[in-house]
Amino acid sequence: MLTGDLSALLNADPITPALLSESNQIRLTNVSLVRLKKGKKRFEIACYKNKVLEWRSGIETDLDEVLQIPNVFLNVSKGQTAPSAELAKAFGKDKPLNDIILEILNKGELQVGEKERAAQLDRVHNEVISIVASKLVDPRTKRVYTTGMIEKALDMLSSQAHQQGDKKNSETGSGAGTPATGDDAEAKPRTKEHIWTGVVTTKSAKSQALEAMKALIAHQPIPVTRARMRLRITCSTNVLKQAVKAPAAAKSGDAEGEQKAPGTVKDKILSYVEQVETQDVLGSEWEVVGFVEPGAFKGLSDFIGNETKGQGRVEVLDMAVTHED
Repeated sequence: MLTGDLSALLNADPITPALLSESNQIRLTNVSLVRLKKGKKRFEIACYKNKVLEWRSGIETDLDEVLQIPNVFLNVSKGQTAPSAELAKAFGKDKPLNDIILEILNKGELQVGEKERAAQLDRVHNEVISIVASKLVDPRTKRVYTTGMIEKALDMLSSQAHQQGDKKNSETGSGAGTPATGDDAEAKPRTKEHIWTGVVTTKSAKSQALEAMKALIAHQPIPVTRARMRLRITCSTNVLKQAVKAPAAAKSGDAEGEQKAPGTVKDKILSYVEQVETQDVLGSEWEVVGFVEPGAFKGLSDFIGNETKGQGRVEVLDMAVTHED
């Protein structure tokens, strides 16, 4: 004979028994929510902590390792799954559940706590500083700056931007939003001003590093210029078509999310070169002259040293050649 509690469970909503198993219960202390608003509804998926960022960066490729439960919810904390009718209305009636989950995972907003948000911001901040420091040089010495110097310079720009923003807000408040006239009206069409207000977690480190570099070059809190090293790279032609070892290819894809499988030694070498000046084959030797960012020089040198087994070399022709983008 059934007890009262068990009888109540079996007579409950059909979705409840499926959620009774230990493996399906969501532990809110170990969950990261990804939320996507589609139409007028908000949809959520429950993921393991830290796995969402690993998925988006390409480190994790197994969806089962990312999702706590392979389902779409209207409210994860209440265990309220999204009805099929709602999913069909928002995403299209022929779209499979797995594709809906992938769309939410890739495009949705990651909900994180204060500690996680601070750790994520710190990671992006360090990555931005590292990228900028590897791409800019002091035009007087033609040497790269330390990450500490770059960080201080960006802090100066950020402080100035916030001060100017506060000043503009106070001026518009006192001016009651009166339209510009006369000389001011003539000067209205202006070129875009490069400002830096600090790192955020909603943009990629690469795009933010580009913004930071433009601001540093425009405002010059310290003397900086974007520079390239001009190199001559030579390599035996019988090495060029050899396949790159898997670890090297994986490392390349992890860094930028691009060129995940360079293929051959030649492809990998050219992936370091931002601008090819000349490229030729002289007898049994391939030669390319081009421009490489200072931060990429060590990786290029190490790759040629490891992969060509003495049949390739790098020669520095000019330590810093400035290019206007």
